Amino acid sequence: MAKVLDGKVVIVTGAGRGVGRSEALYMAKEGAKVVVNDLGGGFDGAGNATGPADEVVAEIKAAGGDAVANYDSVSDFNGAKKIIDCAIEKFGQLNVVVNNAGILRDRMLFNMAEEEWDAVIAVHLKGTFNMVRHACAYWREEHKAGRIHNGRLVNTVSDAGLLGNVGQANYGAAKAGIAAFSLIVAAEMGRYAVTSNCIAPMARTRLTTDATPQTASFMAAPDSGFDKMNPDHMAPLIAFLASDKAQDISGEVFRLVGNKVWMLRGWHTLDSYTKPEEAQFTPDELDKAIHDINAKAPPKENIQTILLGG
Repeated sequence: MAKVLDGKVVIVTGAGRGVGRSEALYMAKEGAKVVVNDLGGGFDGAGNATGPADEVVAEIKAAGGDAVANYDSVSDFNGAKKIIDCAIEKFGQLNVVVNNAGILRDRMLFNMAEEEWDAVIAVHLKGTFNMVRHACAYWREEHKAGRIHNGRLVNTVSDAGLLGNVGQANYGAAKAGIAAFSLIVAAEMGRYAVTSNCIAPMARTRLTTDATPQTASFMAAPDSGFDKMNPDHMAPLIAFLASDKAQDISGEVFRLVGNKVWMLRGWHTLDSYTKPEEAQFTPDELDKAIHDINAKAPPKENIQTILLGG
């Protein structure tokens, strides 16, 4: 029986633990050959170890799949190129990049150090750019040579960036940037049969428990029944977006929690007001117009509402 990712070569960054691990295992089960990239650091990016990536590769091979470990950092431009090259050298081609690697350095903005800002931006936003830039260069050259790989980019964002979250100015800014970046990539790369989409996972991982203990009660596994925060639930969405079934899906953002999936759209017009005459607004006119628009606007989404099933 054919599998949805038969013949595909996939890179998953940050694949040693959590959502990335689940994605790598599931995609291998669906027929993909997988580059399991993980630096092996803590949730704050400190340290490094080969064990997490090696363990996922061993698990894939034990189940009859094919995988290779890679330990390069996505935050390094040349290191990201090595990750791309690893897939091509080991498996002969590249079809899918899942950008999942991430760290947290949460802090209220007025206490945030420059290094805490830079480190998070480097891994999330620059790391996504690094991987996507090198993958797109490869797919463009291959396309020009007549070798169409139906490239798939799946980038990881967060409601911290889409909706905002206290204490995560660095992380939220990076994730919002990734969402905008992904839409631009979709527009630029469509001519080369490449799609670019985002997923906003909400699951129990080190980044949602160890790093942010205030969410622990929402993320805790239930004593029985369906565990909607199990990170394994994200993997089928990733596999779908990575497959040929999703050729017509590009420039979109999805959220998935347990058995519910959302399609999200970014900045859009809620309402507008035009003065009857062609003349510059006065502050008093804007006071009335903007407060009238605001009064009719629907309430803003927030992370707590989503966690509670909104």
